[in-house]
Amino acid sequence: MSGIDTATLWTVIIGLGLGSFALRFAFIGIVGSRKMPEWLMRHLRYTAVSIIPALVAPLVVWPAPTGGEPSLIHLIAACTTLAVGYFTKNVFAAMGSGALLLVGYISLFG
Repeated sequence: MSGIDTATLWTVIIGLGLGSFALRFAFIGIVGSRKMPEWLMRHLRYTAVSIIPALVAPLVVWPAPTGGEPSLIHLIAACTTLAVGYFTKNVFAAMGSGALLLVGYISLFG
């Protein structure tokens, strides 16, 4: 590792570990035995649905293989994945079709 001394590295690792523990303990240890309000449970249902697009969108709009330039191949694969997922309501079919289309287009068009 260049540029980071051992003390700084361990300080960051321990700090992140304590922060992660505190965040989990807040929900499991403190709130775990109490009933959560209905409005909060309704909002928490959408957490998983919002994480995947937030992780995938930057990779589609600014793909690393093109140096961050938008790529028509990536956009077509993403739109196909979205359409297959919308019409079939099957996550695996959507991911599989998008992956196959992306690999196929990249192998055909580079």
